[in-house]
Amino acid sequence: MIVTCSPHIRHSDTTQSIMRDVLIALVPALAASVWVFGAGVLARVAVCVIFAVGAEYLFEKACGRPITINDYSAAVTGVLLSYNLPPELPLWMGAFGSIVAIVAVKQLFGGIGYNFANPAITARIVLLISFAGPMTTWTFPKADVVATATPLALISAGQFDQLPSLTSMFLGNIGGCIGETSSLALLIGFAYLLYRKVITWHIPVFFVGTVAILTALVGYDPLYQVLSGGLLLGAIFMATDYSTSPLTVKGQIIYAIGCGFITFMIRVFGNYPEGVSFSILLMNIIAPHITNLTLNKPLGGASK
Repeated sequence: MIVTCSPHIRHSDTTQSIMRDVLIALVPALAASVWVFGAGVLARVAVCVIFAVGAEYLFEKACGRPITINDYSAAVTGVLLSYNLPPELPLWMGAFGSIVAIVAVKQLFGGIGYNFANPAITARIVLLISFAGPMTTWTFPKADVVATATPLALISAGQFDQLPSLTSMFLGNIGGCIGETSSLALLIGFAYLLYRKVITWHIPVFFVGTVAILTALVGYDPLYQVLSGGLLLGAIFMATDYSTSPLTVKGQIIYAIGCGFITFMIRVFGNYPEGVSFSILLMNIIAPHITNLTLNKPLGGASK
């Protein structure tokens, strides 16, 4: 027998291959955003990616660290951040958000795998607090009109008669952030990630299911809640981040239910119509503790 140190089980997946699959899964949402908002959204996505990758390269170069831009993780952060921005947000704000995500949230804590929270989610919250006006202005560039409110804002205001049809919401022909409007496109990406075994179903299903059940209990239409805002985008692509979610299946379920509960509380009782970003950030912070509490005891191990 050969005695070696762990890990004893190896796999061909690498950070680069995983991040490449995530980028592929995000393509349908990008195509949908171009269809709904026009080609101008491509500039915002490109700026966020360029500044995210550039910030990572320059920071690692300045600190004498190995350059990691080839693993595509910075590119994924840039795309996800852009998907959380309004389609007409000034380009410099997207660039600023990308620098915050990479430098302040990711690199200052040691780089990929060491960040305490999802960089794109944290940067979006920073932008929302810093530039509340532009971050809550929703437009339809192709139609050259300004939307009065997103579906979540209409629900929060009790204007249910003005809500778009569920078909429009499913396809994405509504106001909102660049990558969150088309539920169909996001579900296609979800199916691809499941097929490639990049993620499991536990976090997205329990996250979305918790929001649907709780909102139904207080009298809201759960389908509108599921198809509105960034719930699917956050549950599929950001709450499942390896670095900031629990390692155990039991922990992932607890984490997802916590995300769903906080989202529900903010949407129904809070001042913001949307709560996905805040819920993921808060649960990111306690994810390591959830992992520790749900680890299986080794065979023959003693209880602490």
